[in-house]
Amino acid sequence: MTVLVIVAIVAAVIALWLASLLRGWRGSRRARRRAARAGAGEDRAVGLLEAAGFRIVARQARIAWAPLVDGEPCELELRADYLVESGGERFVAEVKTGEEAPSITTAATRRQLLEYSIAFATDGVLLVCPERGVIHRIEFISARADTRGVARSRP
Repeated sequence: MTVLVIVAIVAAVIALWLASLLRGWRGSRRARRRAARAGAGEDRAVGLLEAAGFRIVARQARIAWAPLVDGEPCELELRADYLVESGGERFVAEVKTGEEAPSITTAATRRQLLEYSIAFATDGVLLVCPERGVIHRIEFISARADTRGVARSRP
């Protein structure tokens, strides 16, 4: 009976170990597929941006940014897909692929573009969806600056 219990425990440990390996392999495969799609999207985005009249200034543009936390600077490094110029204006261009990410209604995308808008201090941000062949110019308007009453605080 003791041998049977030991065999069952060893079998359970082996099963858990194999399941862990399988989850890691499956997750890695998904991550590789997602990275390949994103990389291909960035490559296609260059052609899309250039065809729309933008000049690529920098790829994987980095900036040191230090927002204040309780009055103290918190050093961060941000990296945007592209800095581009057109008509004397400079933009951060962020490339998004997939079903949800290329939309301003996706919270993570919206927050990322807002952060870039502030940190890079450019004339605007572009949301590029190479899979749809679309470039959106995104402008953030603060509630205080909006005189049309579009953005209102709620009680």
